[in-house]
Amino acid sequence: MSNIDIRHAHSLPPEQARKAVQEVADKLAERFGMAYRWDGDTLDFNRSGVDGHIAVESEELHVTAKLGFLLSTMKGPIEAEIRRVLDERFT
Repeated sequence: MSNIDIRHAHSLPPEQARKAVQEVADKLAERFGMAYRWDGDTLDFNRSGVDGHIAVESEELHVTAKLGFLLSTMKGPIEAEIRRVLDERFT
């Protein structure tokens, strides 16, 4: 198992930040069959090989994910893509 832990600052109002996270989750669901649900201000997501959370906080997003054995070999590219999307949507 391999873990991803990313904190990304943002200056969006809470509802706008939540909407942007929702849009990202919709794309993940469509492209990769990712299941997700909101628990308060945290989006929980999972699929075979990955289990994670995106916490929408007032000034930052906190992304955590546990990668299974096969996906752990792709940790670098996965983490880079997460950072790219966060920069695109929240900077």
